[in-house]
Amino acid sequence: MKLSYISLLAGLCLVGLRFAPAQTKSIILPQTVLAGSEVSIPTVGNGSAVLYVVGPGQALKTNVQMGEAASFPAGVLYNAGHYLAILVNGSSTETGEFDVVPSSLPDSLGFLAKPSRLPVGVHNGISGAIYVFDAYRNLITTPVPVSLELSSSSGAMQSRTLTTKNGLAWAEMDSAEKQGAARLVARVGKISSTRVIEQVPGDPCRLTISARQNGARLEIETSPVRDCSGNSIPDGTIVSFTETFDGTQSTVDVPLKQGIARVDMPANKGAKISVASGVVEGNEIRWEGPR
Repeated sequence: MKLSYISLLAGLCLVGLRFAPAQTKSIILPQTVLAGSEVSIPTVGNGSAVLYVVGPGQALKTNVQMGEAASFPAGVLYNAGHYLAILVNGSSTETGEFDVVPSSLPDSLGFLAKPSRLPVGVHNGISGAIYVFDAYRNLITTPVPVSLELSSSSGAMQSRTLTTKNGLAWAEMDSAEKQGAARLVARVGKISSTRVIEQVPGDPCRLTISARQNGARLEIETSPVRDCSGNSIPDGTIVSFTETFDGTQSTVDVPLKQGIARVDMPANKGAKISVASGVVEGNEIRWEGPR
């Protein structure tokens, strides 16, 4: 049966781990290698051999003349992690280990911001998480200074200066008091990434209604409906009018139009009329007839 290259390497790993010492005597391995850098591995002895290097997402092979250095050009060993070196020299197999570490130079950001939409005036309602990567998409685990800036269309601005820990930095910020889009920008040196967050009005606040009689009907309408920061509640938001009279209750749901909800209800003398939107209740009118 013909073995694949990866199957062969797996077999060599097992042989090396079972019969060879932790560090080979025939090759001199560095403890760490910078991701993407050129690597030269000196060898000791005579004859021809084959060197395999196996690590995260990589399996490399090179022929080597013992007594000379095996080399890998820049950009070949680039995935950070723990690597196993396997030297096959005739009938003998030796293994050694080394680590490839990320560069400390940021090249790109992974930036997560949530939520994409939230009400105004929410304390710590916006969060941003920043991951810093080198040119080979390795997570940089050494501390890196990061800035996070939130600017709203209303002109409100917040900023945070952070330092990554184990490759991650995160912060929370308040949504603005005025509705509109906000730009959340993460920056490391000259590298930046932007997310847009929509800040929408909060729940209705201070709902008030007035009524006037028109024949046998009452024309009832709200004052302009706003949230507690003065932002207009969007059209289409449902407002519920409830009339209680003579032990019965009737409710009409009406969407806001141009910020106001209107409804006609029976002009029953002694009726109580209330208003609510979601969990927010407004004032109550007791209708005793026209004044």
